Amino acid sequence: MQATDTQAASRSNSTSPVFPLRLKTGFTAFMAVLTPVYWANYGPTNFLYFCDIALFLTLIALWTESGLLASMAAVGIIVPQLFWCVDFAVELSGSHLSKMTSYMFDSSRPLFLRGLSLFHGWLPFVLLFMLKRTGYDKRALKLWSALAAALCLIAFRLLPPAGALLANPNTPRNVNYVFGFDDATPQSWMPPSLYLVVWFTALAGLLYFPAHTVLNRIFGARPVR
Repeated sequence: MQATDTQAASRSNSTSPVFPLRLKTGFTAFMAVLTPVYWANYGPTNFLYFCDIALFLTLIALWTESGLLASMAAVGIIVPQLFWCVDFAVELSGSHLSKMTSYMFDSSRPLFLRGLSLFHGWLPFVLLFMLKRTGYDKRALKLWSALAAALCLIAFRLLPPAGALLANPNTPRNVNYVFGFDDATPQSWMPPSLYLVVWFTALAGLLYFPAHTVLNRIFGARPVR
């Protein structure tokens, strides 16, 4: 009788939701607000930023309970978003680090839009919680790297470069920094195509691979869904 009860409990646990319903619904509600607001203010190309792609991967991962999609989002944005948190804390203290988050304190920008942008600060911790539940899928490094390369090529070939004069000043330029770190002026250190190769190599070597190594070490031993 005891063995039967144990087996039944095991079957029940194996079919229980991986992520809490309140997380799924809360994240979905946030996306239901952010998506039309960003579309109206910035246009559809804004959703080609790495961080925005990670949002959609996270949304799908929550409902499908996919460890692979959660791992892809994490390996892609965990390092830059954690740095965003540090930079924001420094800006909040009245100092400057990289000025990455200076826009969060720009009173000329609507407060509501700046509030939505706070997802950069909490998304990495949501992803870490998800990986604690699902485990880290080692395939994420290759799949995210391929996706990131495609996004960089799209931004380089099809989207406005740094310094472009646009009818809507809120339309993103230099998406994913494929033309340099200054949205107002393209980099001039090297030919644009060579810079693109160097930039993606730096992303893969300095951000994605280290994140993959650490996440795999911490979460890789857990069962992956």
